[in-house]
Amino acid sequence: MTITINGQPRELSKELPLTALLKELGMNEKPVVVELNGTAILQADYPATQVQDRAKIEIITLAAGG
Repeated sequence: MTITINGQPRELSKELPLTALLKELGMNEKPVVVELNGTAILQADYPATQVQDRAKIEIITLAAGG
């Protein structure tokens, strides 16, 4: 299956929860905001949110600074 992450296509072998995708990307320990198919996903909903074929995902990493 093919998904798009921040405008870049990515192949996955199967559907998986958003938490698993973030772990695969090495982003599970970072503060991020995720938009799935144009809808912002609450962090509490990441484990129950399935990433399906043709999903369009935007991931923004939050960083403190001034």
